[in-house]
Amino acid sequence: MSNKPTDAPDYPVRKTESEWRERLDRVQYAVARECATERAFTGKYWDHWADGSYRCVCCEAVLFDAGTKFDAGCGWPSFSEEAVQGRVERLMDHTHGMTRVEVRCAQCGAHLGHVFEDGPAPTGERYCINSASIDFAPRDDA
Repeated sequence: MSNKPTDAPDYPVRKTESEWRERLDRVQYAVARECATERAFTGKYWDHWADGSYRCVCCEAVLFDAGTKFDAGCGWPSFSEEAVQGRVERLMDHTHGMTRVEVRCAQCGAHLGHVFEDGPAPTGERYCINSASIDFAPRDDA
């Protein structure tokens, strides 16, 4: 059984495979729609510290706030919690001989990364997210 978002249950935001391919570049498509993982320390947001929010690259849903981003030393953007409760869904991932908790955008099913229980207080969680799955939106000064 495949773990790809296209094989998952219905999401509020749906597109055909060709529509996703038109919207996303090659790496974004591989990560967000085919559950690939970018190499550590290669994504554009692993060492990005501006104030704002991180949105789903597929549907633009706000997923994480810059205020919850921290340096986990793992080479991927890491967040201690989601920006809006219920915007990120969790699924068991048994691929690659491991058992992990995959996280996806609850609006479109885009693969974001995984969540681990080794993050900072108060949540103790580390959302380890692929840069290719997110876009940054700076916070308005107004």
